[in-house]
Amino acid sequence: MNNESYNKGIEKAKQKDYTGAIEEFTRALQLAPYFAEAYYRRGLAYFDLEEIHKAVSDFTEAINLTQSVEAYYGRALARVSLKNLPGALADAEQAIRHNVNYAPAYNLRGTVLRKQGYIPDAIASFKKAAELYLDQKDTENCRQCLAKVRQLQPKEKPTLVTSPAPTIAPLKSESSYFIQLLDKAEKGNTRDAMEDLNWVLQADPKDAYAYCCRGVVRCKQGNYRDAISDFNQALQLNLQDAIVYRNRGKARFHLGDHTGAIADFDRALQIQPQDALLYVARGNVYREMSNHLGAIKDYTKALEINPDDATAYYNRGIAYTCIEEMHRAIEDYQRAASMFCEKEDWANYQQVLDSLKKINSFSSEPKKTTNNLQRQRLLRLVGGHWEIAERLIDQAKYDYPGMPEDWYIEKVIHDLERDWDS
Repeated sequence: MNNESYNKGIEKAKQKDYTGAIEEFTRALQLAPYFAEAYYRRGLAYFDLEEIHKAVSDFTEAINLTQSVEAYYGRALARVSLKNLPGALADAEQAIRHNVNYAPAYNLRGTVLRKQGYIPDAIASFKKAAELYLDQKDTENCRQCLAKVRQLQPKEKPTLVTSPAPTIAPLKSESSYFIQLLDKAEKGNTRDAMEDLNWVLQADPKDAYAYCCRGVVRCKQGNYRDAISDFNQALQLNLQDAIVYRNRGKARFHLGDHTGAIADFDRALQIQPQDALLYVARGNVYREMSNHLGAIKDYTKALEINPDDATAYYNRGIAYTCIEEMHRAIEDYQRAASMFCEKEDWANYQQVLDSLKKINSFSSEPKKTTNNLQRQRLLRLVGGHWEIAERLIDQAKYDYPGMPEDWYIEKVIHDLERDWDS
């Protein structure tokens, strides 16, 4: 609508001439009595002049004409000033009903609920507001809402709980947003995931879940040192969660810090003793340290918790080959192959079949005892990984062509043991 007085009123309000703005909006309404936006704007001007009852009247007129979200929100603010908390809460909820993504209404609802003493519900509202502000890249309001959440959360855990704690909607970065970003990184889009996480941490530098999530993404990028730094930050912010220790343990393992990795997996298992993945992860470290019996013990524990864990069977099979218990290795490989086949995980299925084929080929050559023993010795030196042993033998054949098969095996064993001793 082309209304000159309305436009003048907007300009005067911007200049904080609220009395002049009211005069212009009044002229606009004389020309157009059903001009809802003029009622809303005049209500804002009355509110800024602290003429609260007149502001409520104008917001009500705007609501009656258009059911405006902004008018509901404005009236809710006015009613808070009048200490009409039930009316303010009703208006905030009406604004949300008309626009479920209207962050200011959630923020205001949190304020009203806090004043009424409904702290868990107030926290939930502030968290939802922070989530929406986060989506809108509104850093300042997001920080303010997060600060309100921290102020309201109990500083100490109660010693006696007489009734179940209320369910509080988690912040996006702690639940769905966290999962969405990890899923994005899992699909290979680690760059966008990192950009989103960096922004979250700009909005709230104390978001422990965001540090943990960024650490996981950095691991996927192969940036293990910075990942460990993020996990350390999450722990400093008191995120005592098994997922932090588990992923920091994996990062340490990749960097060759076996002792640190074991310490992290031990701590994670104290928090979550029935996590089969943790036992597999710790078993892998033990196996790398040539503690094959310790590795087998962990893989077995993982299978007690989750009998359908094909990876645990496969890794235990590798550990059995390292201590030359080939019959047990074959049994574990066969179980792993069957499970991978059922899951249609063809890459792992083929890998297990290759390992199984190698063991069976050795078992079917009983006359070549010396050769078999040397191959098994080589296998122990490379941690049970057939593909590594074969690659080393092929390289020796390329470097020294025309030699007997046994010579190449002995050459690789000699080189490996020499490197270890040095």
